[in-house]
Amino acid sequence: MAFVGQSTYFDYCSLEVPAGGIVPAFVDYRYGLDPAPMLERVAAFRPDVIFAWRPEIFPPGVFDDFRALTVGYLTEPIPRSADGAHPDLERRMRDLEMLDAGSWDRIVSFDPLVADTVDRIAPVWRSFALPVSDRFFMTPHVRRARPRTLFTGRSTEHRESFLASAKHEYDVIHIVHGVTDERLLGFLREEVDIGLNLHNEPYPSFENRVCVYAAAGLLVVSEPLSPTHGLEPGIDYLEVRNAFELLRVLWETRENVRAFDRIRIRARSKAERYRASRVFPALVGDLVRDVRAFGSGRRRRGHR
Repeated sequence: MAFVGQSTYFDYCSLEVPAGGIVPAFVDYRYGLDPAPMLERVAAFRPDVIFAWRPEIFPPGVFDDFRALTVGYLTEPIPRSADGAHPDLERRMRDLEMLDAGSWDRIVSFDPLVADTVDRIAPVWRSFALPVSDRFFMTPHVRRARPRTLFTGRSTEHRESFLASAKHEYDVIHIVHGVTDERLLGFLREEVDIGLNLHNEPYPSFENRVCVYAAAGLLVVSEPLSPTHGLEPGIDYLEVRNAFELLRVLWETRENVRAFDRIRIRARSKAERYRASRVFPALVGDLVRDVRAFGSGRRRRGHR
């Protein structure tokens, strides 16, 4: 199974070690690059399945020469209806309109609520949260006597409306640029107790950092999630709706972070449903059976 996409964002969402009969490989590809080097690496791996992160960024017909089944995973929020969409969602929708439906055997999405919007471009087969590589799963434990909070993500006006006071009054680490692999693992393993999730803009979503924080055993603090992918506010994570509520939560955790152990442990248990070695073998089994039963409208020359 070849995973193809921008490694900075999706390497740690992919299967990295063999599991359930699947041997994985990750091939880096970014929008606008010449696809030839990527195609050479994919062809050398001789995959049975190609799993592409953000299929809208791939040139039309890029995998037509492959016999492998192709799956495109939609990772970006888009409008859920035609009414009153946020400008950022409208921009992402314009990106999605570049998607070539004939390149994919199946399309999946992190958000089941966008199915009606996407269906006019390509049918959505199923939805599930972005998985988490097995190496990010840790046993919940208190790292520091005084809890430190981590937020990973670029700065936006919306996010800074939450973070400005929090950074000033509490120990909050904000990593602006994509940090993955060993550096991020180091933070999660030893440096922080709380993982903060803030939306890119003031519209509901479910970001993959939620799954990563939960898998690492951190106490998750987040704006309201939609979809929730099974996580319950007040039970699996602490919900904040504005900067004042975030300050209150940070004060409460600073006073006694161990008081929230039950929430943290429950989220860690729920995170098992996002474990890559569990998600992808099940997905491939369903994919093969579904295509065998219902066929595919994908173009395929099938020389590789």
